[in-house]
Amino acid sequence: MTHEMHQAGADSALRDAIYKYAADRMAMDPVPLDGPKSPEELLKLAGQTITERGIGGVAALSVFEEVLAPATISTDNPNFLSFIPAAPTEAATLFDLVVSASSIYGGSWTEGAGAVFAENQVLEFLAKEAGLPDGAGGVFVQGGTLGNLSALVVARDEAEKTLGKQDWAIICSSEAHSSIKSVAKVMGVSVVSGDASASGSLTGTAARAAIEEAKNKNLVPFALVGTGGTTNFGIVDQLAELAKIANDHSLWFHVDGAYGLAGMLVDDLKPKFSGLEKADSFIVDPHKWLFAPFDACALVYRNPDLARQAHTQHGEYLETLNKNNDWNPSDYAFNLTRRVRGLPLWFSLATYGIASYRSAISDNVALAAKIAKEITSRPSLKLVREPELSVVVFEKVGWVLSDYENWSKKLLEDQIGFVVPSSHRGKPNTRFAIVNPNTTFEDLVAILDTME
Repeated sequence: MTHEMHQAGADSALRDAIYKYAADRMAMDPVPLDGPKSPEELLKLAGQTITERGIGGVAALSVFEEVLAPATISTDNPNFLSFIPAAPTEAATLFDLVVSASSIYGGSWTEGAGAVFAENQVLEFLAKEAGLPDGAGGVFVQGGTLGNLSALVVARDEAEKTLGKQDWAIICSSEAHSSIKSVAKVMGVSVVSGDASASGSLTGTAARAAIEEAKNKNLVPFALVGTGGTTNFGIVDQLAELAKIANDHSLWFHVDGAYGLAGMLVDDLKPKFSGLEKADSFIVDPHKWLFAPFDACALVYRNPDLARQAHTQHGEYLETLNKNNDWNPSDYAFNLTRRVRGLPLWFSLATYGIASYRSAISDNVALAAKIAKEITSRPSLKLVREPELSVVVFEKVGWVLSDYENWSKKLLEDQIGFVVPSSHRGKPNTRFAIVNPNTTFEDLVAILDTME
């Protein structure tokens, strides 16, 4: 059995079937939205697939294609507009297959030099776009939460070099992503939020007030986190003001740009990110608005050596890697074993060029503005806030949460779109998160029509 599992070319029929499935899936235009089923329904349809002798690869693929895949929502469907969708380019998706087939270990330079070199070119490109100096760099990690954690661990370690152990606090916006609180819980530190309720954007004044609040609670701030595009509204904090506050108070300045920081590639949007060039670290998720497959977060440091000091792991079998002073990606985040998850983005950028990315992002922003104008023209709808990037939040006049829930459920059942309820200040609403270049104005208008 072991020989059969690992023998090259042992099952050409399975290999051909896999290739065909991948090709057929990528040829769908558009891909179906599909939708979830209950565990009971799936068990009835799929049966028990894990057995002592196995059901065979072709049969297992059939179960996936006919039962399991249709029970998942396709995040790359143009009308998947909830949360933050994914819309990988064809080149990125194809190269994700190559990455899996290549079996590359991406934790060390010794084992993955060529792949790490390519990933680093992407990280250097992102650092340059952000305005960071030469020498900036980092690593691709799983997602924004892990990126934020890794950066803030470095920030805390740097603070402890000067002040020793303290009751530490992270300063951030009241609109900051939930991952900041999760990171603080893992690290055993506190979070003190500056009030951003007026505009959704954290200002220097609000950040300064939060710092004073932390001190009044006998907490010691060590990092100030700005948001480069909130998940709920797509609003950018006043990064230039925050950079100055961080400098004045000797705080590490980290920018969480998981969704929105890709906007820095567009010339018209660059002023919104003024101050990013002062960041000690930032993150941006290519699987969100840089058209890469799940899962990839680019974590970039102004001074990567500080991250290396904080994150390098030591063990008898690892020292052969540590002594060479190589660029080992595992040294720059809370990870050791890692997939070279930055390669699909590298391949896509190399294939299409940066200009294509700038154009696609710009088109998304323009579409958000256009559909926002359409919403304001309809008396039964109310725009909650003018979109700043590509998230459009709006209300149906007179609707309560149950109305949104019922509408959302029917929208998916009818395979028109996936648009879930959200809320702001306790009041229900809904939103379009537009990151797919294939989403059209007509698609969005058709969804609005279902609310009438």
